[in-house]
Amino acid sequence: MIKSFPTTPPLPRPHPPLHLTRRSFLLSTATTATATSLSLPAASLPLPPPPPDTTITDRVFMDFSICPNYFRPDRAISDDLASLCADSVPLGRLVLGLYGHLVPLTVANFKSMCTAPSSSYRNTLVNKILPGQYFLAGRQGRRDKGEVRPPLSELARNTETVDSRAFLLRHSRAGLVSLSLSENDDDDNIKMDPEYRNVEFLITTGPGPCPQLDSKNIVFGTVLEGLDVVTAIASIPTYKPAERIRQLNALAEFFGDDRAQNARAMWNKPLKTVYISDCGELKVAKPTLTPTLP
Repeated sequence: MIKSFPTTPPLPRPHPPLHLTRRSFLLSTATTATATSLSLPAASLPLPPPPPDTTITDRVFMDFSICPNYFRPDRAISDDLASLCADSVPLGRLVLGLYGHLVPLTVANFKSMCTAPSSSYRNTLVNKILPGQYFLAGRQGRRDKGEVRPPLSELARNTETVDSRAFLLRHSRAGLVSLSLSENDDDDNIKMDPEYRNVEFLITTGPGPCPQLDSKNIVFGTVLEGLDVVTAIASIPTYKPAERIRQLNALAEFFGDDRAQNARAMWNKPLKTVYISDCGELKVAKPTLTPTLP
């Protein structure tokens, strides 16, 4: 008879030593962080930033007209838009809603330029039209040339031009009012004045967005009434240089010729004299009850 002896279970094999690499450490850390974040209650997660406050706090109006006599050959040097354009053709009125909570300094300066008796937007030209994008107005220079008269020391210094929060809104559709910074074409000698205040503005004309303006110019309002007027201004023909002129201008700029920039100032100028014939503030009982727009 063969006796059976109890068998001894085999000893467990020792685990190989753990080699912790930088990759495995990062992966394990990320997995742990993900699991931790999934287990946290919703109340402890960070909240997204609130959207920009586009409550309309103020309203202004701008009347636009076309002057048929501005380029008369018998025009005197002292003549300005007010004297030359008595027989102008009205295009219509824009009613603009302004975002006073979002950019109060920009809105306050714009309102002042609409209501000031002397240095204001009244009787100044629409100086550029870029079809399908926007038009520019409020260029500073000589009053007899239909430009805003500098200096504008009575306006506050606009520190919002260096505040990233002022650039949150996008130029996403037609009818947005924006302080022109990247597209500003005031002369350099005017910009170098210590009392210089930027008041040139643009209004998008559509039909699509203008992403090239985003994060460079401050959207501070919207057209509430008069988008048909915006469309009428956008349809006015403009000066377009020939391709050879563009090439010569680029070559002159490459060689540092200052005349290249002066020549480009004529590009996209309307071939009809479009100007702001009147402007001012519209008083309403409760402006903040106006529906907010993006």
